[in-house]
Amino acid sequence: MIYVVIDTNVFVSAFITKSPNSATTKVVDALAQGKMTPLYNDEILAEYTEVLSREHFHIAKSRLDTIINYILEHGITTSRTSYDKLLIDEDDRVFYEVALSEEDSFLVTGNLKHFPIDPRVVTPAQMLQILGEE
Repeated sequence: MIYVVIDTNVFVSAFITKSPNSATTKVVDALAQGKMTPLYNDEILAEYTEVLSREHFHIAKSRLDTIINYILEHGITTSRTSYDKLLIDEDDRVFYEVALSEEDSFLVTGNLKHFPIDPRVVTPAQMLQILGEE
């Protein structure tokens, strides 16, 4: 099983894009098809809810509820594994530290520069390659 932490920006991009063939859309589709198991904690769920509810994104509440419920039903709640170095965006620390909690996990993000250079931190396109879908 492939464990993933999905950065909020991936969901935002997938939900607002007009392209069903975008890498972010395909990653979210792969998640919904059970090809990956999401890792999360309460902080991550709170960020998903807060960001995806922002009015300017125009994301339907039903879509937000669907993804949150899917994560709760099919994901694994986990604690953070401390990372002692500074990150460019400290708000992203929770995503990286949750990804560190499982040995064979990935952090899927559109903001590679916000995280340390680490083979577990991948773009949506790279995640599709890992899944063998691109």
